[in-house]
Amino acid sequence: MIQYLHIHTALGGYIACSEQEQLHGLYRLEQKYFPTAFAHWQEDINAPLLQETAHQLRAYLDGQLRQFDLPLQQRGTPFQQRVWSALQHIGYGETLSYRELAERLGQPSAIRAVASANGRNPWSIVVPCHRVIGSDGSLTGYAGGVECKRWLLQLEANS
Repeated sequence: MIQYLHIHTALGGYIACSEQEQLHGLYRLEQKYFPTAFAHWQEDINAPLLQETAHQLRAYLDGQLRQFDLPLQQRGTPFQQRVWSALQHIGYGETLSYRELAERLGQPSAIRAVASANGRNPWSIVVPCHRVIGSDGSLTGYAGGVECKRWLLQLEANS
């Protein structure tokens, strides 16, 4: 059974969900690709992992945390998992273009596939997909919205 917790932050509402003591996802309420199965999940405001997720998310948004330490439930295609793993190696306050990320993965022609996997990252902010930008420096392709992406990058730039 997937458990979830509503998390209210300065950046808006999030849903953290877990299964078998692993973080299944962290979703911005208004984001693209919000899970449709949400109605079948069970709310658990006392689940330790969900409480820790809320604590770390708020600490990050307050500029007090630079790297999350949460057990992630691995799922997705092998390619998506490679992209999501690579995202975790983009440092706090750094950005990388979709093209550069594809090149890091050894698949320079897979820019669209990288962008698609990036957009379907189930761990918003925890796995920092917001740090991936267009080759021209534009803030494109963030499931949580461009303004949210801008806010997150500004937070990291000022910390």
